[in-house]
Order: sequence, then structure tokens, then C-alpha cells
Amino acid sequence: MDWLFLLIQTLNGIQYGLLLFLIASGLTLVFGIMGIINLAHGSFYMIGAYLAFSFTEMTGSLPLAIILGIPVTLVLGLIVERFFIVHLYHRDHLQQVLLTFGLILIFNELQLIIWGGDPNGVPVPKLLSGSIPISDTLSYPVYRIFLSVVCLAFAGLLAYVITKTRIGMRVRAGASNREMVEALGINIRLLYAIVFSVGVTLAGVAGMLAAPVETVYPGMGEQILIVSFVVVVIGGIGSVKGAFLGALAIGLVDVYGQVFLPEIASVAVYALMAAVLLWRPAGLFGRG
Repeated sequence: MDWLFLLIQTLNGIQYGLLLFLIASGLTLVFGIMGIINLAHGSFYMIGAYLAFSFTEMTGSLPLAIILGIPVTLVLGLIVERFFIVHLYHRDHLQQVLLTFGLILIFNELQLIIWGGDPNGVPVPKLLSGSIPISDTLSYPVYRIFLSVVCLAFAGLLAYVITKTRIGMRVRAGASNREMVEALGINIRLLYAIVFSVGVTLAGVAGMLAAPVETVYPGMGEQILIVSFVVVVIGGIGSVKGAFLGALAIGLVDVYGQVFLPEIASVAVYALMAAVLLWRPAGLFGRG
């Protein structure tokens, strides 16, 4: 095993980690600021992938499909928050789990009604369909590099909004002390609606970007939801920076585990989570 092969696996791990961050960042914002355990978050990832499939078939262009899909997922987030999530703000976590699990069942049934049960594929855009030669026998797909760059761009944009803008200041204040934010006269309901819709949109965009590199199939959001929760726990609830580092760590551990220790690859990410929690019970950047 030479260093070029290791380089490719490292790039794969980083790409997977950045995609996980795009999903988990919305999950940690909703969990950390709104206090909502949203089990349906993975369903929005699945819906994003199916939107990419449908819009790509309609337009013949994945970038255009993503542009069309973003407002759809944003509106979907507003609708779900307005008619379902709003009833959970003063409920306990058990009722949150039950309602959002019910949303999983609803979205899965709607997916079967609209798109059917057959797996589907989304073609890689021709401009991004090539590979970059690394050696005489090894190359790396251009689309995976593009996916990583786009995820990094979203990460940078999210970091800028949270740290440099007024809405970001309110989001950070809401994560620290929701009661104080409401007492200062800030419309906490509007803030919650924005945060939830942005979280849904991030998950949907992740599904759209991932569609060309994995099969689009029913129930694809459930598995990614579990790993996303692991990222949130490792990074610390409510910490976007923690989600970023946790996602990269999970991506590298998962890929390296499948290459070097395939016998225990399925438990490697959970072993990492256990190790982090033993060291820092609140996660890397979580509040104690």
C-alpha cells in the first residue's frame, strides 16, 4: 500500500466528512438552539436527493436542479416548522421523538407515492465527469473534488453568517440563553422558523450533492441520520465548529476503518464517539 493510495483514501474521508458536516450542521443548530430532537432530519436528505433526480431529469442539468431544489427545501422546512415542530417547543423529548418519527413514516410513504420504490441514479455533469490522474494506475474523480469544494463553501458561508451578522448573533445568543433572547424582545418564533428551515435546506442540499455519487433509494436518510447524530454528539450540541471537526474525524475514521480494519469498520465511528465522551462528556466544544 503506497502513499498515493493513502492519499486517495484521505481525500475520500475528507469528502465524506464535509458532506456529513453539511447534514449535521443543521441538526446541531436545531438541537442546540431550539432544543428539538429531530429524527426526521435524515428524511430531508432523502428528499433533497430525490429532488435532484427529478429536476435533473426535467432540466438535464444538476447545477440547475440544485438551484431549483434549494427554495423547495426552504419552503418545506417552513411548512414543517409551522404545522408540526411549533407544537413541540414546550413539550418533552419523548413527544419530540414520537412526532418526528411519525414524520419519517409520512415522508417515506410520500416518497413511495411520488417516486416509487425503485433505486435511481443521478448522472454526474459532463463538465465534472472526468478524473485527475494521480499516477499511472490511480486517478481521482473531479466531481468528488467539486463536492468537497462546495461543502467547504457552505461551511465558510455558515461560519460567516453565525459569527459576523446580526442574525448570527441572535442565533448564538439563542443557543446560550433562549429565555434571555426572548426577554430582550427578539421574535424567538421567527428565529426558530429560520433556524429550522436553514437546517432542512442544508440537509436537502447535501442530498442533492450526494445523489450522483450514491444511489437514490427509499429510506436512504435513516442511516445518514444515525451518523449525523454521532457527529453532533462528538462536536458538542449546538457547536457548528464542533460539528465540522467531528464530521471530518468521522469521515476519516470510517474510510480508514474500511481500508485497514474492515472487520471492525462498522463500529469504528461509535468507538471514536465513546472515546471522545470519556475525555469530554459534553463533546469537543459542548457546554458542560
